[in-house]
Amino acid sequence: MTQGAAPQDSQGDILPTRPLHTKLDIQKIPEDEAGADATQNAATIILTPTSLNLTNTTAQNSNYGPGSVSGYPATTPATTPNATPGGVRGDEYKGPKWWLYIRSHWVNTSELVALLAIFLGLWAMGWVLLPEYSQPPTVIMRIAFLFVGAQISGILVTFVHLPDMLGMLFFGVLYANLGLANFEGYQKFELFLREMALINIMLLAGLGLDGDAFKRLWFMILRLTLLPTIVEVAAIAGLANLTLSMPWLWGIALGLVITAVSPNVVVTVMLKLKEDRLGLNSGIHTLIYAMTTCNDVVAIFMFGVIISVIFSTTSLTQQVLQGPIGIGIGLVFGYLYGSMLQYLPSRNATYANGLRFVLTILGGTISVMGSRVIGYTSAGALGCVTTAFIARIGWRREEARLTAQQLQAQQIASVPKRLDLMWKFLKPVSFALIGKEINFNVLQGHVIGYGALLVLVGSLFRLAFAYLSTYGGNLSRKERAYITISGFPKATVQAALGPVALDMARAASVASPEQLALAGNVLIISVLAIIFTAPLGAILMLRLAPYWLKHGDAVEAVDSPTTPIAPTLGSTNSSKGT
Repeated sequence: MTQGAAPQDSQGDILPTRPLHTKLDIQKIPEDEAGADATQNAATIILTPTSLNLTNTTAQNSNYGPGSVSGYPATTPATTPNATPGGVRGDEYKGPKWWLYIRSHWVNTSELVALLAIFLGLWAMGWVLLPEYSQPPTVIMRIAFLFVGAQISGILVTFVHLPDMLGMLFFGVLYANLGLANFEGYQKFELFLREMALINIMLLAGLGLDGDAFKRLWFMILRLTLLPTIVEVAAIAGLANLTLSMPWLWGIALGLVITAVSPNVVVTVMLKLKEDRLGLNSGIHTLIYAMTTCNDVVAIFMFGVIISVIFSTTSLTQQVLQGPIGIGIGLVFGYLYGSMLQYLPSRNATYANGLRFVLTILGGTISVMGSRVIGYTSAGALGCVTTAFIARIGWRREEARLTAQQLQAQQIASVPKRLDLMWKFLKPVSFALIGKEINFNVLQGHVIGYGALLVLVGSLFRLAFAYLSTYGGNLSRKERAYITISGFPKATVQAALGPVALDMARAASVASPEQLALAGNVLIISVLAIIFTAPLGAILMLRLAPYWLKHGDAVEAVDSPTTPIAPTLGSTNSSKGT
Protein backbone atom coordinates (compact mmCIF):
# COMPACT_ATOMS: atom_id res chain seq x y z
CA MET A 1 0.00 0.00 0.00
CA THR A 2 1.43 3.35 -1.01
CA GLN A 3 1.65 6.15 1.49
CA GLY A 4 -1.57 8.15 1.71
CA ALA A 5 -3.68 5.39 0.08
CA ALA A 6 -6.95 4.34 1.66
CA PRO A 7 -6.77 1.17 3.86
CA GLN A 8 -7.88 -2.04 2.18
CA ASP A 9 -9.01 -5.45 3.39
CA SER A 10 -7.64 -8.81 2.31
CA GLN A 11 -9.81 -8.80 -0.83
CA GLY A 12 -8.63 -5.40 -1.95
CA ASP A 13 -11.83 -3.53 -1.01
CA ILE A 14 -11.40 -0.07 0.43
CA LEU A 15 -12.31 0.05 4.08
CA PRO A 16 -14.24 3.04 5.44
CA THR A 17 -12.35 5.23 7.85
CA ARG A 18 -13.94 6.06 11.19
CA PRO A 19 -13.27 9.38 12.88
CA LEU A 20 -12.85 9.45 16.64
CA HIS A 21 -15.89 10.28 18.69
CA THR A 22 -16.48 11.09 22.32
CA LYS A 23 -17.70 8.32 24.51
CA LEU A 24 -20.92 10.24 24.98
CA ASP A 25 -21.91 10.03 21.30
CA ILE A 26 -24.99 7.89 21.71
CA GLN A 27 -25.68 6.57 18.21
CA LYS A 28 -22.00 6.03 17.33
CA ILE A 29 -22.58 6.95 13.69
CA PRO A 30 -19.58 8.55 11.99
CA GLU A 31 -20.41 11.54 9.84
CA ASP A 32 -18.80 10.08 6.74
CA GLU A 33 -20.88 6.91 7.06
CA ALA A 34 -24.10 8.74 7.73
CA GLY A 35 -23.72 10.87 4.65
CA ALA A 36 -24.16 14.58 4.28
CA ASP A 37 -27.21 14.66 6.53
CA ALA A 38 -25.46 15.97 9.62
CA THR A 39 -28.75 16.88 11.22
CA GLN A 40 -29.44 13.22 11.96
CA ASN A 41 -25.97 12.79 13.43
CA ALA A 42 -26.02 15.86 15.62
CA ALA A 43 -29.29 15.21 17.38
CA THR A 44 -28.00 12.16 19.20
CA ILE A 45 -30.42 12.54 22.10
CA ILE A 46 -33.47 14.29 20.68
CA LEU A 47 -34.39 14.46 17.01
CA THR A 48 -36.29 17.73 16.82
CA PRO A 49 -37.10 20.15 14.04
CA THR A 50 -34.14 22.37 13.25
CA SER A 51 -35.27 24.91 10.65
CA LEU A 52 -35.09 27.84 13.05
CA ASN A 53 -32.81 30.60 11.86
CA LEU A 54 -29.66 31.38 9.91
CA THR A 55 -27.60 29.13 12.14
CA ASN A 56 -29.40 26.08 10.76
CA THR A 57 -26.92 25.16 8.08
CA THR A 58 -26.15 21.59 7.10
CA ALA A 59 -22.64 20.55 7.93
CA GLN A 60 -20.91 19.29 4.84
CA ASN A 61 -18.31 16.62 4.43
CA SER A 62 -14.88 17.78 3.36
CA ASN A 63 -15.49 16.12 -0.01
CA TYR A 64 -18.50 18.32 -0.64
CA GLY A 65 -18.35 21.95 -1.47
CA PRO A 66 -20.57 24.60 0.04
CA GLY A 67 -22.75 24.57 -3.03
CA SER A 68 -23.63 20.89 -2.79
CA VAL A 69 -27.25 19.96 -2.37
CA SER A 70 -28.69 16.79 -0.81
CA GLY A 71 -25.35 15.05 -0.47
CA TYR A 72 -24.11 15.47 -4.06
CA PRO A 73 -20.74 17.07 -4.68
CA ALA A 74 -20.73 20.74 -5.47
CA THR A 75 -20.14 21.70 -9.07
CA THR A 76 -17.88 24.55 -7.94
CA PRO A 77 -14.89 23.46 -5.83
CA ALA A 78 -14.88 24.76 -2.27
CA THR A 79 -11.34 26.05 -2.74
CA THR A 80 -12.24 28.56 -5.44
CA PRO A 81 -10.69 31.91 -4.52
CA ASN A 82 -13.15 34.55 -3.33
CA ALA A 83 -16.02 32.09 -3.75
CA THR A 84 -19.25 32.73 -1.90
CA PRO A 85 -21.25 29.93 -0.26
CA GLY A 86 -23.56 29.74 -3.24
CA GLY A 87 -20.75 29.00 -5.67
CA VAL A 88 -20.61 32.55 -7.05
CA ARG A 89 -17.30 34.39 -7.16
CA GLY A 90 -17.52 37.40 -4.87
CA ASP A 91 -15.49 39.63 -7.19
CA GLU A 92 -17.75 38.84 -10.19
CA TYR A 93 -21.25 38.82 -8.69
CA LYS A 94 -23.05 42.15 -9.18
CA GLY A 95 -26.66 41.19 -8.37
CA PRO A 96 -28.73 42.05 -5.29
CA LYS A 97 -27.65 40.69 -1.93
CA TRP A 98 -31.00 39.05 -1.26
CA TRP A 99 -30.55 36.83 -4.33
CA LEU A 100 -27.07 35.89 -3.21
CA TYR A 101 -28.48 35.02 0.21
CA ILE A 102 -31.15 32.78 -1.31
CA ARG A 103 -28.56 30.98 -3.44
CA SER A 104 -26.15 30.48 -0.55
CA HIS A 105 -28.94 29.08 1.67
CA TRP A 106 -30.85 27.23 -1.04
CA VAL A 107 -30.49 23.85 0.69
CA ASN A 108 -32.77 25.04 3.50
CA THR A 109 -34.77 27.68 1.62
CA SER A 110 -35.80 25.20 -1.06
CA GLU A 111 -37.78 23.22 1.53
CA LEU A 112 -39.88 26.28 2.37
CA VAL A 113 -40.39 27.10 -1.29
CA ALA A 114 -41.51 23.51 -1.84
CA LEU A 115 -44.08 23.88 0.96
CA LEU A 116 -45.40 27.04 -0.70
CA ALA A 117 -45.63 25.22 -4.04
CA ILE A 118 -47.59 22.43 -2.34
CA PHE A 119 -50.05 24.96 -0.93
CA LEU A 120 -50.54 26.62 -4.32
CA GLY A 121 -51.12 23.25 -5.96
CA LEU A 122 -53.67 22.20 -3.35
CA TRP A 123 -55.41 25.57 -3.63
CA ALA A 124 -55.65 25.18 -7.40
CA MET A 125 -57.18 21.72 -6.98
CA GLY A 126 -59.61 23.04 -4.40
CA TRP A 127 -60.60 25.93 -6.67
CA VAL A 128 -61.56 23.40 -9.36
CA LEU A 129 -63.19 20.73 -7.18
CA LEU A 130 -64.61 22.75 -4.26
CA PRO A 131 -64.93 26.37 -5.41
CA GLU A 132 -67.38 27.27 -2.62
CA TYR A 133 -64.65 26.55 -0.02
CA SER A 134 -61.71 27.94 -1.98
CA GLN A 135 -62.72 31.58 -2.24
CA PRO A 136 -60.40 33.89 -0.23
CA PRO A 137 -63.18 35.26 2.07
CA THR A 138 -64.18 31.79 3.31
CA VAL A 139 -63.11 30.71 6.79
CA ILE A 140 -61.13 27.71 5.60
CA MET A 141 -59.07 29.88 3.23
CA ARG A 142 -58.48 32.51 5.92
CA ILE A 143 -57.08 29.73 8.10
CA ALA A 144 -54.84 28.61 5.23
CA PHE A 145 -53.66 32.18 4.56
CA LEU A 146 -52.80 32.53 8.27
CA PHE A 147 -50.41 29.58 8.05
CA VAL A 148 -48.90 30.58 4.71
CA GLY A 149 -48.39 34.15 5.89
CA ALA A 150 -46.80 32.88 9.09
CA GLN A 151 -44.36 30.76 7.09
CA ILE A 152 -43.41 33.69 4.87
CA SER A 153 -43.03 35.99 7.89
CA GLY A 154 -40.79 33.41 9.51
CA ILE A 155 -38.53 33.45 6.46
CA LEU A 156 -38.39 37.24 6.38
CA VAL A 157 -37.30 37.71 10.00
CA THR A 158 -34.33 35.41 9.45
CA PHE A 159 -32.85 38.15 7.24
CA VAL A 160 -32.35 40.19 10.43
CA HIS A 161 -30.92 37.16 12.25
CA LEU A 162 -33.99 36.46 14.42
CA PRO A 163 -35.63 33.06 14.96
CA ASP A 164 -38.34 32.39 12.38
CA MET A 165 -40.81 31.50 15.13
CA LEU A 166 -40.97 35.18 16.12
CA GLY A 167 -42.11 36.13 12.62
CA MET A 168 -44.78 33.43 12.74
CA LEU A 169 -45.94 34.61 16.15
CA PHE A 170 -46.11 38.29 15.18
CA PHE A 171 -48.00 37.48 11.99
CA GLY A 172 -50.63 35.70 14.08
CA VAL A 173 -50.94 38.77 16.32
CA LEU A 174 -51.24 41.07 13.27
CA TYR A 175 -53.79 38.76 11.62
CA ALA A 176 -56.02 38.79 14.70
CA ASN A 177 -55.90 42.56 15.20
CA LEU A 178 -56.78 43.16 11.56
CA GLY A 179 -60.02 41.26 12.17
CA LEU A 180 -59.13 38.26 9.99
CA ALA A 181 -58.88 35.60 12.70
CA ASN A 182 -62.56 35.00 13.40
CA PHE A 183 -62.80 31.30 12.63
CA GLU A 184 -66.35 30.79 13.83
CA GLY A 185 -67.47 27.19 13.47
CA TYR A 186 -63.92 25.84 13.17
CA GLN A 187 -62.91 25.84 16.86
CA LYS A 188 -62.60 22.05 16.93
CA PHE A 189 -60.35 22.18 13.88
CA GLU A 190 -58.10 24.69 15.68
CA LEU A 191 -57.97 22.41 18.72
CA PHE A 192 -57.08 19.46 16.51
CA LEU A 193 -54.18 21.37 14.91
CA ARG A 194 -52.81 22.44 18.29
CA GLU A 195 -53.01 18.90 19.60
CA MET A 196 -51.22 17.58 16.52
CA ALA A 197 -48.38 20.04 17.16
CA LEU A 198 -48.09 18.80 20.74
CA ILE A 199 -48.22 15.18 19.58
CA ASN A 200 -45.42 15.86 17.12
CA ILE A 201 -43.22 17.40 19.82
CA MET A 202 -43.78 14.57 22.30
CA LEU A 203 -43.20 11.80 19.74
CA LEU A 204 -39.91 13.39 18.72
CA ALA A 205 -38.93 13.67 22.37
CA GLY A 206 -39.70 10.00 22.98
CA LEU A 207 -37.83 8.87 19.87
CA GLY A 208 -34.80 10.90 20.93
CA LEU A 209 -34.54 9.55 24.47
CA ASP A 210 -31.68 7.09 24.86
CA GLY A 211 -31.65 4.69 27.78
CA ASP A 212 -27.89 4.12 27.62
CA ALA A 213 -27.17 7.83 27.86
CA PHE A 214 -29.50 8.20 30.80
CA LYS A 215 -27.86 5.28 32.61
CA ARG A 216 -24.44 6.86 32.17
CA LEU A 217 -25.39 10.45 33.04
CA TRP A 218 -28.53 9.89 35.08
CA PHE A 219 -27.50 11.79 38.19
CA MET A 220 -26.51 15.02 36.47
CA ILE A 221 -29.45 14.81 34.05
CA LEU A 222 -31.79 14.30 37.01
CA ARG A 223 -30.35 17.32 38.82
CA LEU A 224 -30.47 19.54 35.72
CA THR A 225 -34.05 18.45 35.04
CA LEU A 226 -35.70 18.55 38.45
CA LEU A 227 -33.94 21.18 40.55
CA PRO A 228 -34.21 24.17 38.15
CA THR A 229 -37.73 23.13 37.12
CA ILE A 230 -39.04 22.91 40.68
CA VAL A 231 -37.47 26.22 41.68
CA GLU A 232 -38.69 28.08 38.58
CA VAL A 233 -42.23 26.75 38.89
CA ALA A 234 -42.35 27.60 42.60
CA ALA A 235 -41.07 31.15 41.98
CA ILE A 236 -43.57 31.79 39.17
CA ALA A 237 -46.49 30.30 41.10
CA GLY A 238 -45.68 32.39 44.18
CA LEU A 239 -45.31 35.64 42.25
CA ALA A 240 -48.44 34.93 40.19
CA ASN A 241 -50.40 34.48 43.39
CA LEU A 242 -49.07 37.74 44.84
CA THR A 243 -49.25 39.96 41.75
CA LEU A 244 -52.08 38.56 39.62
CA SER A 245 -54.09 36.84 42.38
CA MET A 246 -53.90 33.54 40.53
CA PRO A 247 -54.91 30.44 42.54
CA TRP A 248 -52.01 28.18 43.39
CA LEU A 249 -52.99 25.44 40.94
CA TRP A 250 -53.23 27.98 38.12
CA GLY A 251 -49.88 29.45 39.15
CA ILE A 252 -48.27 26.00 39.06
CA ALA A 253 -49.80 25.35 35.62
CA LEU A 254 -48.37 28.66 34.40
CA GLY A 255 -44.96 27.80 35.82
CA LEU A 256 -44.95 24.41 34.11
CA VAL A 257 -45.72 26.06 30.77
CA ILE A 258 -42.93 28.62 31.19
CA THR A 259 -40.28 26.23 32.53
CA ALA A 260 -40.11 24.02 29.43
CA VAL A 261 -36.96 24.55 27.34
CA SER A 262 -37.31 25.04 23.59
CA PRO A 263 -35.83 22.01 21.77
CA ASN A 264 -36.13 23.92 18.50
CA VAL A 265 -33.74 26.67 19.59
CA VAL A 266 -31.36 24.40 21.48
CA VAL A 267 -30.91 21.76 18.79
CA THR A 268 -30.44 24.38 16.07
CA VAL A 269 -27.67 26.09 18.03
CA MET A 270 -26.01 22.79 18.92
CA LEU A 271 -25.90 21.81 15.26
CA LYS A 272 -24.06 25.05 14.53
CA LEU A 273 -21.61 24.36 17.36
CA LYS A 274 -21.01 20.84 16.06
CA GLU A 275 -20.19 22.32 12.68
CA ASP A 276 -17.71 24.71 14.37
CA ARG A 277 -16.25 21.85 16.49
CA LEU A 278 -17.10 23.56 19.78
CA GLY A 279 -17.75 21.56 22.95
CA LEU A 280 -17.37 18.16 21.31
CA ASN A 281 -14.50 17.01 23.51
CA SER A 282 -16.39 17.67 26.75
CA GLY A 283 -19.58 15.71 26.16
CA ILE A 284 -21.62 18.91 26.58
CA HIS A 285 -23.78 18.27 23.51
CA THR A 286 -25.06 14.97 24.89
CA LEU A 287 -25.81 16.48 28.28
CA ILE A 288 -27.71 19.45 26.85
CA TYR A 289 -29.79 17.26 24.51
CA ALA A 290 -30.72 14.93 27.36
CA MET A 291 -31.51 17.78 29.76
CA THR A 292 -33.75 19.50 27.19
CA THR A 293 -35.68 16.33 26.42
CA CYS A 294 -36.22 15.29 30.03
CA ASN A 295 -37.17 18.84 31.05
CA ASP A 296 -39.86 19.01 28.39
CA VAL A 297 -41.22 15.55 29.20
CA VAL A 298 -41.54 16.42 32.91
CA ALA A 299 -43.09 19.85 32.25
CA ILE A 300 -45.67 18.61 29.74
CA PHE A 301 -46.67 15.60 31.82
CA MET A 302 -47.06 17.59 35.05
CA PHE A 303 -48.97 20.30 33.20
CA GLY A 304 -51.41 17.61 32.06
CA VAL A 305 -51.85 16.43 35.64
CA ILE A 306 -52.47 19.93 37.02
CA ILE A 307 -54.81 21.00 34.24
CA SER A 308 -56.81 17.78 34.70
CA VAL A 309 -57.31 18.59 38.36
CA ILE A 310 -58.25 22.22 37.61
CA PHE A 311 -61.03 21.28 35.19
CA SER A 312 -62.13 18.14 37.00
CA THR A 313 -65.73 18.13 38.23
CA THR A 314 -65.36 14.96 40.31
CA SER A 315 -64.87 14.54 44.05
CA LEU A 316 -61.68 15.52 45.89
CA THR A 317 -60.61 11.87 46.17
CA GLN A 318 -60.88 11.37 42.42
CA GLN A 319 -58.98 14.61 41.81
CA VAL A 320 -56.14 13.38 44.03
CA LEU A 321 -56.07 10.09 42.11
CA GLN A 322 -55.96 11.87 38.72
CA GLY A 323 -52.17 11.90 38.67
CA PRO A 324 -51.39 8.29 39.62
CA ILE A 325 -54.16 6.88 37.45
CA GLY A 326 -53.03 9.03 34.52
CA ILE A 327 -49.46 7.79 34.96
CA GLY A 328 -50.63 4.18 34.95
CA ILE A 329 -52.82 4.59 31.88
CA GLY A 330 -50.09 6.42 29.95
CA LEU A 331 -47.37 3.89 30.80
CA VAL A 332 -49.51 0.84 30.03
CA PHE A 333 -50.81 2.22 26.73
CA GLY A 334 -47.36 3.44 25.66
CA TYR A 335 -45.69 0.14 26.50
CA LEU A 336 -48.25 -2.00 24.69
CA TYR A 337 -48.49 0.21 21.61
CA GLY A 338 -44.72 0.76 21.45
CA SER A 339 -44.09 -2.98 21.73
CA MET A 340 -46.48 -3.53 18.82
CA LEU A 341 -44.53 -1.01 16.72
CA GLN A 342 -41.31 -2.99 17.28
CA TYR A 343 -42.71 -5.88 15.24
CA LEU A 344 -45.45 -4.34 13.10
CA PRO A 345 -44.60 -3.97 10.29
CA SER A 346 -41.54 -6.12 9.78
CA ARG A 347 -38.34 -4.17 9.11
CA ASN A 348 -37.97 -6.15 5.88
CA ALA A 349 -41.30 -4.87 4.57
CA THR A 350 -41.05 -2.70 1.48
CA TYR A 351 -42.79 0.26 3.09
CA ALA A 352 -41.72 -0.37 6.68
CA ASN A 353 -40.77 3.24 7.51
CA GLY A 354 -43.90 4.71 5.96
CA LEU A 355 -46.19 2.31 7.81
CA ARG A 356 -44.30 2.87 11.06
CA PHE A 357 -44.72 6.63 10.66
CA VAL A 358 -48.48 6.35 10.14
CA LEU A 359 -48.89 3.94 13.06
CA THR A 360 -46.75 6.14 15.33
CA ILE A 361 -48.80 9.25 14.54
CA LEU A 362 -51.99 7.25 15.05
CA GLY A 363 -50.77 5.99 18.42
CA GLY A 364 -49.89 9.49 19.61
CA THR A 365 -53.24 10.83 18.45
CA ILE A 366 -55.16 8.04 20.19
CA SER A 367 -53.16 8.66 23.37
CA VAL A 368 -53.76 12.43 23.56
CA MET A 369 -57.33 12.58 22.30
CA GLY A 370 -58.39 9.38 24.03
CA SER A 371 -57.06 10.60 27.38
CA ARG A 372 -59.15 13.75 27.00
CA VAL A 373 -62.26 11.69 26.27
CA ILE A 374 -61.85 9.47 29.35
CA GLY A 375 -61.05 12.45 31.58
CA TYR A 376 -57.37 11.70 32.33
CA THR A 377 -55.57 14.34 30.29
CA SER A 378 -52.23 13.66 31.98
CA ALA A 379 -52.08 10.19 30.39
CA GLY A 380 -51.91 11.62 26.86
CA ALA A 381 -48.44 13.18 26.88
CA LEU A 382 -46.92 10.30 28.86
CA GLY A 383 -48.50 7.78 26.49
CA CYS A 384 -46.97 9.62 23.50
CA VAL A 385 -43.47 9.65 24.97
CA THR A 386 -43.63 6.04 26.17
CA THR A 387 -44.94 4.79 22.82
CA ALA A 388 -42.10 6.42 20.89
CA PHE A 389 -39.45 5.43 23.45
CA ILE A 390 -40.42 1.73 23.54
CA ALA A 391 -40.73 1.57 19.75
CA ARG A 392 -37.33 3.21 19.30
CA ILE A 393 -35.65 0.61 21.52
CA GLY A 394 -36.63 -2.13 19.08
CA TRP A 395 -35.77 -0.04 16.02
CA ARG A 396 -32.29 0.69 17.41
CA ARG A 397 -31.66 -3.02 17.87
CA GLU A 398 -32.50 -3.49 14.20
CA GLU A 399 -30.21 -0.63 13.15
CA ALA A 400 -27.30 -2.17 15.07
CA ARG A 401 -27.37 -5.11 12.63
CA LEU A 402 -27.29 -2.93 9.50
CA THR A 403 -24.25 -2.05 7.42
CA ALA A 404 -23.22 1.58 7.02
CA GLN A 405 -24.90 1.83 3.61
CA GLN A 406 -28.11 0.20 4.86
CA LEU A 407 -28.12 2.47 7.91
CA GLN A 408 -27.77 5.55 5.72
CA ALA A 409 -30.70 4.49 3.53
CA GLN A 410 -32.73 3.64 6.64
CA GLN A 411 -32.18 7.04 8.27
CA ILE A 412 -33.05 9.04 5.17
CA ALA A 413 -36.67 7.88 5.39
CA SER A 414 -36.83 7.10 9.13
CA VAL A 415 -39.77 7.94 11.37
CA PRO A 416 -37.94 10.88 13.05
CA LYS A 417 -37.17 12.36 9.62
CA ARG A 418 -40.82 12.11 8.60
CA LEU A 419 -41.89 13.71 11.89
CA ASP A 420 -39.38 16.48 11.20
CA LEU A 421 -41.05 17.09 7.83
CA MET A 422 -44.46 17.08 9.49
CA TRP A 423 -43.23 19.75 11.91
CA LYS A 424 -42.46 22.05 8.99
CA PHE A 425 -46.22 22.17 8.40
CA LEU A 426 -47.20 22.32 12.07
CA LYS A 427 -44.63 24.88 13.21
CA PRO A 428 -46.32 27.92 11.57
CA VAL A 429 -49.66 26.45 12.65
CA SER A 430 -48.59 26.31 16.29
CA PHE A 431 -47.05 29.78 16.53
CA ALA A 432 -49.64 31.54 14.38
CA LEU A 433 -52.52 30.08 16.39
CA ILE A 434 -51.08 31.23 19.70
CA GLY A 435 -50.36 34.66 18.21
CA LYS A 436 -53.91 35.10 16.96
CA GLU A 437 -55.22 34.86 20.52
CA ILE A 438 -53.52 38.17 21.40
CA ASN A 439 -56.11 40.91 20.94
CA PHE A 440 -54.84 44.42 21.70
CA ASN A 441 -58.36 45.62 22.50
CA VAL A 442 -58.68 43.38 25.55
CA LEU A 443 -55.07 43.32 26.77
CA GLN A 444 -54.55 44.59 30.30
CA GLY A 445 -51.40 46.53 31.04
CA HIS A 446 -50.85 45.05 34.49
CA VAL A 447 -50.99 41.51 33.06
CA ILE A 448 -48.23 42.34 30.57
CA GLY A 449 -46.11 44.09 33.20
CA TYR A 450 -46.42 41.43 35.86
CA GLY A 451 -46.15 38.71 33.21
CA ALA A 452 -42.79 40.06 32.06
CA LEU A 453 -41.69 40.18 35.70
CA LEU A 454 -42.72 36.55 36.21
CA VAL A 455 -40.74 35.42 33.17
CA LEU A 456 -37.66 37.40 34.26
CA VAL A 457 -37.66 36.26 37.90
CA GLY A 458 -38.43 32.65 36.99
CA SER A 459 -35.60 32.60 34.44
CA LEU A 460 -33.11 34.05 36.95
CA PHE A 461 -34.02 31.39 39.50
CA ARG A 462 -33.66 28.69 36.84
CA LEU A 463 -30.23 29.95 35.78
CA ALA A 464 -28.94 30.12 39.34
CA PHE A 465 -30.06 26.64 40.34
CA ALA A 466 -29.12 25.11 36.97
CA TYR A 467 -25.56 26.31 37.54
CA LEU A 468 -25.54 24.73 40.99
CA SER A 469 -26.83 21.49 39.45
CA THR A 470 -23.79 21.22 37.17
CA TYR A 471 -21.39 20.71 40.10
CA GLY A 472 -20.08 17.21 40.64
CA GLY A 473 -18.38 16.70 37.27
CA ASN A 474 -15.02 17.72 35.88
CA LEU A 475 -16.39 20.54 33.70
CA SER A 476 -14.86 24.00 33.86
CA ARG A 477 -16.78 26.98 35.20
CA LYS A 478 -17.34 28.34 31.69
CA GLU A 479 -18.64 24.99 30.46
CA ARG A 480 -21.03 24.77 33.42
CA ALA A 481 -22.20 28.31 32.66
CA TYR A 482 -22.86 27.36 29.04
CA ILE A 483 -24.94 24.35 30.06
CA THR A 484 -26.85 26.72 32.34
CA ILE A 485 -27.82 29.23 29.63
CA SER A 486 -28.91 26.42 27.30
CA GLY A 487 -32.01 26.12 29.49
CA PHE A 488 -32.96 29.77 28.99
CA PRO A 489 -34.75 29.86 25.57
CA LYS A 490 -38.49 29.12 25.56
CA ALA A 491 -40.63 28.76 22.45
CA THR A 492 -41.81 25.45 21.05
CA VAL A 493 -43.51 23.91 24.07
CA GLN A 494 -44.98 27.27 25.12
CA ALA A 495 -46.66 27.60 21.72
CA ALA A 496 -48.17 24.13 22.13
CA LEU A 497 -49.21 24.33 25.80
CA GLY A 498 -50.09 28.03 26.08
CA PRO A 499 -53.57 27.78 24.51
CA VAL A 500 -54.48 24.40 26.06
CA ALA A 501 -56.06 25.83 29.19
CA LEU A 502 -58.02 28.38 27.15
CA ASP A 503 -59.29 25.66 24.82
CA MET A 504 -60.42 23.56 27.79
CA ALA A 505 -62.10 26.55 29.44
CA ARG A 506 -64.00 27.30 26.23
CA ALA A 507 -64.98 23.64 25.80
CA ALA A 508 -66.40 23.37 29.34
CA SER A 509 -70.13 22.73 29.56
CA VAL A 510 -70.53 25.92 31.57
CA ALA A 511 -67.85 28.46 30.64
CA SER A 512 -66.63 30.21 33.79
CA PRO A 513 -65.59 33.86 33.23
CA GLU A 514 -62.97 33.48 35.96
CA GLN A 515 -61.41 30.42 34.32
CA LEU A 516 -61.48 32.09 30.91
CA ALA A 517 -59.62 35.10 32.35
CA LEU A 518 -57.03 32.92 34.11
CA ALA A 519 -56.49 30.80 30.99
CA GLY A 520 -56.10 33.98 28.94
CA ASN A 521 -53.40 35.18 31.34
CA VAL A 522 -51.54 31.87 30.94
CA LEU A 523 -51.59 32.31 27.16
CA ILE A 524 -50.45 35.96 27.25
CA ILE A 525 -47.54 35.23 29.59
CA SER A 526 -46.56 32.25 27.40
CA VAL A 527 -46.29 34.62 24.44
CA LEU A 528 -44.18 37.02 26.51
CA ALA A 529 -41.85 34.14 27.42
CA ILE A 530 -41.37 33.31 23.74
CA ILE A 531 -40.71 36.94 22.75
CA PHE A 532 -38.23 37.63 25.55
CA THR A 533 -36.28 34.37 25.78
CA ALA A 534 -36.19 32.73 22.33
CA PRO A 535 -34.08 35.32 20.45
CA LEU A 536 -31.99 36.27 23.49
CA GLY A 537 -31.29 32.64 24.36
CA ALA A 538 -30.22 31.80 20.80
CA ILE A 539 -27.97 34.88 20.62
CA LEU A 540 -26.33 34.13 23.96
CA MET A 541 -25.67 30.51 23.08
CA LEU A 542 -24.13 31.43 19.73
CA ARG A 543 -22.08 34.42 20.90
CA LEU A 544 -20.69 32.86 24.08
CA ALA A 545 -19.84 29.44 22.65
CA PRO A 546 -16.44 30.48 21.16
CA TYR A 547 -15.39 31.93 24.53
CA TRP A 548 -16.81 29.35 26.91
CA LEU A 549 -16.41 26.05 25.03
CA LYS A 550 -13.27 24.28 23.92
CA HIS A 551 -12.55 23.96 20.23
CA GLY A 552 -11.51 20.58 18.95
CA ASP A 553 -12.57 17.23 17.56
CA ALA A 554 -14.30 14.58 19.62
CA VAL A 555 -11.97 12.11 21.26
CA GLU A 556 -12.47 8.81 22.97
CA ALA A 557 -12.46 9.01 26.76
CA VAL A 558 -12.12 6.20 29.25
CA ASP A 559 -14.41 7.93 31.73
CA SER A 560 -17.43 10.09 31.15
CA PRO A 561 -16.29 13.74 31.26
CA THR A 562 -19.40 14.72 33.15
CA THR A 563 -18.79 12.40 36.07
CA PRO A 564 -16.25 12.88 38.85
CA ILE A 565 -12.86 11.37 38.16
CA ALA A 566 -10.49 10.46 40.97
CA PRO A 567 -7.37 12.57 40.43
CA THR A 568 -4.07 10.81 40.00
CA LEU A 569 -0.58 12.13 39.56
CA GLY A 570 -0.53 11.25 35.89
CA SER A 571 -3.95 12.64 35.16
CA THR A 572 -3.18 15.83 37.05
CA ASN A 573 -0.03 16.45 35.08
CA SER A 574 -1.71 15.70 31.78
CA SER A 575 -4.62 17.98 32.57
CA LYS A 576 -2.25 20.83 33.22
CA GLY A 577 -0.84 20.40 29.82
CA THR A 578 -4.19 20.78 28.08
